[in-house]
Amino acid sequence: MEMNLTCLACMLRKNLLEAEKHGDEKSQMAFARGLLQAVLDAPEGVSTPCLSPVIADLFHKHLGVDPDRFQAEKAFSNQFALERLPSVNAKIQQAADPVLAALQYAILGNYIDFSALWGKVDFQELNNRLAEADKIAVDPREYKNFCQELAESKTLLYLTDNAGEIVFDGLLAEAIQARYPQLGITFCVRGGPALNDATRQDAEEVGVSDRFALIDSGCRASGTPPQMIGAELRAALKNSDVILSKGQGNVETLNGCGYNIYYAFLAKCQRFTDRFHVPPLTVMFCNERRFPD
Repeated sequence: MEMNLTCLACMLRKNLLEAEKHGDEKSQMAFARGLLQAVLDAPEGVSTPCLSPVIADLFHKHLGVDPDRFQAEKAFSNQFALERLPSVNAKIQQAADPVLAALQYAILGNYIDFSALWGKVDFQELNNRLAEADKIAVDPREYKNFCQELAESKTLLYLTDNAGEIVFDGLLAEAIQARYPQLGITFCVRGGPALNDATRQDAEEVGVSDRFALIDSGCRASGTPPQMIGAELRAALKNSDVILSKGQGNVETLNGCGYNIYYAFLAKCQRFTDRFHVPPLTVMFCNERRFPD
């Protein structure tokens, strides 16, 4: 999804407001000039998440901000989700359709997004939403397609998004594996610090890497831009029968690629709510090959 004026205005506003919290006026202006130059230098047709590595580097260079500036938030998010893992897992196991129940929890986990939600992640709000996970609607036609394809497939690539959220992703993968034992499931995390997205460290901390094969994207983009990812992920995208992709960043960078991708996310920003004509934080589950206009 090519960056448009809505994306550009949002990205500039968020990062300039964040810059005001660091350094002095001179360093803030140096950051601002660097940010504007990064936009001018970006290739035509680029999506917003592709700029995340250069923005992180600008924060570090001009304002002394750690490239992994969401370390504390990621650690808290993982702990929050791990504390709820036993009760959530019990509810999944007791559900009439454990895969659907796990998918509902996994999509709700996409709420843990300190970038799209401007750092204002309300964990009490998430707790309330998790308590009513069985009430959220997942497109029944796409869910049926998803299950049918999993039954006929040998490989599933699971593209993760945020720390904390990855705990619920692990439960969904377990439910899928239990129903479709012939599937080889591979998890993919970011190749380095990217906002509060999950990395290898997070996958190891929450135990996902103990249960499933793990690769990383080979880059620090907060998405999966085909022009930036490493050879291992490029091969996995090409060779996987089904791909399950979490989060908006992956939609922004992969939409239009043609792979058999099921996108699972919450519509959190104006571009997505306008595109799908839905309120903020609406649950979305759609396929790349049948992506809504």
